[in-house]
Formats: sequence, C-alpha cells, structure tokens
Amino acid sequence: MFTSELPTSEYNPYYHTYILALGEVELMAELENGKKKFFALMESFPEEKLGHAYAEGKWTLAESLVHMLDTERVFQYRALRFARNDKTDLPGFDQDAYVPNSNAANRTKADILEEYKAVRESTLTLFRSFSDEVLERRGVASGSQMSVRALGYIICGHQAHHVKIARERYLKDQ
Repeated sequence: MFTSELPTSEYNPYYHTYILALGEVELMAELENGKKKFFALMESFPEEKLGHAYAEGKWTLAESLVHMLDTERVFQYRALRFARNDKTDLPGFDQDAYVPNSNAANRTKADILEEYKAVRESTLTLFRSFSDEVLERRGVASGSQMSVRALGYIICGHQAHHVKIARERYLKDQ
C-alpha cells in the first residue's frame, strides 16, 4: 500500500503533515528505509551533541531521540490493539510527561541505537504479520478513529519529522 491510497478518514488531521512529508512511499519499505535514515543520523554527530538543545526550553537531542522511541512504542501498541479487534477507546499520552522521565541525559549513542534497533525490529515484525484486511481495521485513540495502516505511516512520518528537525536545528553545524 502507498501513502496516496491512505484515506484521510483513517487518522486524525493532526497527523496529516507527518504522512504528507513522507511523499509517495510503500508502508513496509518505508519502515525499513526509516532504519537506514536513523542509523545515518546517529552516525552524523559526535556523542557530545546528545546533551545539546537548539534553544532555551527545547528538548535536548537525546530527549528528542528517546521521544521517537517512546512514540513508536505507543503507536505500535495501538496498532496491535486495533489489529486484534480490541474496541476499547485508547487514551492519548502526554509526551511532555514522558521526556523528563526518560533518563535521556544518561543515555549514550550506542544505548539509544541499540534500543532503536529493538523497537523498529519489533514494529517490522508486527506489521509483517498483518494481512491487508487487518491493516484496514480501525480503533479509537485520543478520541479519533485510526486504522492500523495509518498508525504504521504515522510511525514513519513522526520519525521523519524528528530526523529532519535534528538535522536542521540540532546538527546544522555538522
């Protein structure tokens, strides 16, 4: 399935910019491609940059990277619940509560990369198990209808968004 085939009725409009930013991509290929982009990002900066915030009151690079991991886990969990036809409305999550509790300041590049590999492999394994029918299943999260496949694209788009911010704002001098 390609991005252009994903109806906007399958996700909250808030996520539309993430999906549009991907361009015309196939879901599984983009989940794989995202790994390469994340690895390239991690290789592009020295360890000392992890504690850098591009402005007062903004997250550090480490906090932003760990936020990507946390968000992927949350959206992966939502996809699992909807895929299994769980009709329970799922609450949102407060990213601003997660970040200060993430221990990002004490993480190394190697540690973050190791966790990313595990999380993304888990996402890939989960999404490979879904049939086309399962990918179209829907549930409610944060008060909005979402499909399993939309959650996959949102995972990709959210990462792409933060990788772009990392390159433009945290690593612009690299």
